[in-house]
Amino acid sequence: MKGCLQWRCGLLFGHHRYVLWHSCVIAGFVTPCGVRHSERRRRLEVLFAARALTAPWALCPMTTDPDKAGEWLEDWTDVTGVEGLVVKAMNQRYRPRVRDRAWTKIRRRDTTEAIIGAITGILTRPQLLILGRHDPTGRLRPIARTVPLRPDAARQLAEHLTPAGSGHPWSGAKFSSAWGTRDVLDTTLVQPDLVVEISADTSVDRGGVYRHPIRYVRLRLDASMEDVPRFGGGPATAAGSSVAGRA
Repeated sequence: MKGCLQWRCGLLFGHHRYVLWHSCVIAGFVTPCGVRHSERRRRLEVLFAARALTAPWALCPMTTDPDKAGEWLEDWTDVTGVEGLVVKAMNQRYRPRVRDRAWTKIRRRDTTEAIIGAITGILTRPQLLILGRHDPTGRLRPIARTVPLRPDAARQLAEHLTPAGSGHPWSGAKFSSAWGTRDVLDTTLVQPDLVVEISADTSVDRGGVYRHPIRYVRLRLDASMEDVPRFGGGPATAAGSSVAGRA
């Protein structure tokens, strides 16, 4: 029993233990790449029924009902590792080794809070924010970096950023430029006393580190350190809101 083509359909999964096979070779059964998506799906459903396939095989849920897809995006993404939806045309054919723009990934994004611990750029013109949260022992742990700041956001933050004093918890630390890379950012430590609201997807590793760059929403001068979720709490939504965002 082996698979040849990995295809994420319906739900978008962020961890390998949720791998689903859409086009595959099982006991001589072949789904040709040139067949339309609707026909590939029909053949796969017939295969699962005929072979009574169970775990570790799983048939990815699929729907053409927008309301049902909306329910999945809101409810099913509460499960760790499920990031969102993949939308594709029913008459679409699979093209191997081609990045197909006809596929649309829609990830659930939640707004929450974090603490600024470092920046790239300079204090008067920050470019990226390096964010953290306190763990149960009170240690500030890095959790994410932002995408590049908009000019108006950078100007606002520059009015409130202050240089780090002695004993900053990240002194000597290096921060990777992206998840899974060894490239490091050129950072400047700042006083970790500013809370910001961020927008992030649900792909979180090690109990609190975001895999993808997050988006800065606003400065929370009305919030204190106690309002920020603790490190290790997963993708908790302190602000209590969620939206859909295209990847």
